[in-house]
Amino acid sequence: MPLIRNVDTTPQKTVEMAGVRGVKMAVMAGREDGVPNFALRHFTVEPTGHAPFHSHDYEHEVYVVEGGGTVFLEGREHPIKKGDVVYVPADQEHQFKAGEAGMRFLCLVPVTRNCGDATPGS
Repeated sequence: MPLIRNVDTTPQKTVEMAGVRGVKMAVMAGREDGVPNFALRHFTVEPTGHAPFHSHDYEHEVYVVEGGGTVFLEGREHPIKKGDVVYVPADQEHQFKAGEAGMRFLCLVPVTRNCGDATPGS
């Protein structure tokens, strides 16, 4: 079934897990909506906030909508800003950090992990 949802009116939930500071997320289209292959998530990271340093067995793609910061990939931090696209391969250690202005990004993940289980937050 088709889905139209506005990023500005979709409620976000605070991400509560070890290593996270100042991150909120909304699933824009995902498993609960009957989406069969990929989930699109919207993240808001407050100024100097960050996701955890982690890896997982599925890829994801990120589009920076607003603001900027850094992404840790391949052993070092890379600057990212509005308009940038980031591809994170499966099993790659990574972390997103917002700069002084904060950051908003869209993140596309498969709805199932490579092991067949549901992807968290999809």
